[in-house]
Amino acid sequence: MPGSDSEIEVVDVTIIGASSTFGDGDFISRQNKWWISLEHTLHKNFLMIGQPVVEKILSSRLGSLVHYGEQVEALTEKDQFVEVVTSSGRKIRSAYALGADGARSMVRAALGIGFSGSKPEMLWAVLDTFIDTDFPTCAEIITFQLNGQSRVSWIPRERGLCRFYVLLEGEVTQERAQESIKKHLAPYRTDFIKTEWYSTFDVKERIASSFISKDGAGRVLLAGDAAHVHSVNGGQGLNTGIADAFSLAWRLALVLKSPRLQVGATDKLLRSYDIERRQTAQGVIDVAAALVRDTVHTAKQYVGTIERNAGYITGMGVAYDSMGSPIIEDSERGIWKAGKRCPDVVLSKPEGDGDIWLYSQVTYGKYLILAVGHHPEQVLAHEDVAVLFNIIPPSATPEHVATSKFRTFTADWAAPDESYAVLVRPDMYIGYVGADIESCQRYLDRLFIR
Repeated sequence: MPGSDSEIEVVDVTIIGASSTFGDGDFISRQNKWWISLEHTLHKNFLMIGQPVVEKILSSRLGSLVHYGEQVEALTEKDQFVEVVTSSGRKIRSAYALGADGARSMVRAALGIGFSGSKPEMLWAVLDTFIDTDFPTCAEIITFQLNGQSRVSWIPRERGLCRFYVLLEGEVTQERAQESIKKHLAPYRTDFIKTEWYSTFDVKERIASSFISKDGAGRVLLAGDAAHVHSVNGGQGLNTGIADAFSLAWRLALVLKSPRLQVGATDKLLRSYDIERRQTAQGVIDVAAALVRDTVHTAKQYVGTIERNAGYITGMGVAYDSMGSPIIEDSERGIWKAGKRCPDVVLSKPEGDGDIWLYSQVTYGKYLILAVGHHPEQVLAHEDVAVLFNIIPPSATPEHVATSKFRTFTADWAAPDESYAVLVRPDMYIGYVGADIESCQRYLDRLFIR
């Protein structure tokens, strides 16, 4: 998270607030309920940021740490370390290694990890292009229907760029894709000004049998396309890969930096990555598979599939409950449920005016204990890995607010007669919901020594 305004990078993005279907020369429908009905989030929209923009931001932050144009040529895994040799002759020895080297992953193959699935006989054309058109353009994802099928989708991008997905029969070329786009946008005129990128992709739906070497006990992990591949329908590829990285980063940070890990904690943390992200990846594959197969049906059916699976497509509904994760303890209270994304709730500061959102106050990388209601003052035994927020009703006495040792907020949703605590993991997923602060500390006791 940026630490100051000077570190904030301004990028060209497109905000998407609805989706539309177009056929027979007119708009058939417009829908946005699966966005605006999202609960406990500040931004109820899609934010379209092109992959080159994301890569540029990451590259500028990482600087010289990134080496381009190198491939892994050899990988050796020992009990205490991993050694990698690249095509430039560099040799890197580390405690862990992450294979994120694409669908044809050399790392995955070297580990002997299976990569099974299906391959529907569908070949798509993809264009990032600038067009001149009298079509009534709008900042919406548009699905086009022609002859009862939905073979063209238009996604607005940054700088006025247009992303088109086109499913063709027979030979797939850029010229045929552009002609299909023109037919689907008819009776409106469409001229192609400049195409920045054109490619084709054949749909593959595959997932690694394990995201960790040695059947979950090793030091080499997989993420992104090396771990799972699927149709681009739904725009889940880069998002799922980044979510893999985010899910793994805090785990590895704790494993490598925390001096007080309990015996067996490393195994719990890393195996939970495999359990949670592999089942999530399978869900993403299933959603993308349904979408890609619905392109040969009506726009109504295609959009219906999108709406039913909005949780995965937006990412807001991805959850880890009922997966058997060793760091999710089945528990819930109201809107708080272990394994679900932590709600981004509205808070206020006792001494300030105006609302603030929980996520704006979070220090990523640490656990968060939300102590809702009145709790006795106590020492936080795990303050090196956790922070505590006390959230009290607006009617709380000034004395209670003044004596609190922890960050204190008020919230209209905090009922005067309720008292409970929520343990939130560093990735902002709920690990446990308990009666008090001490119950959350006992959760942490199973991972860290007091």
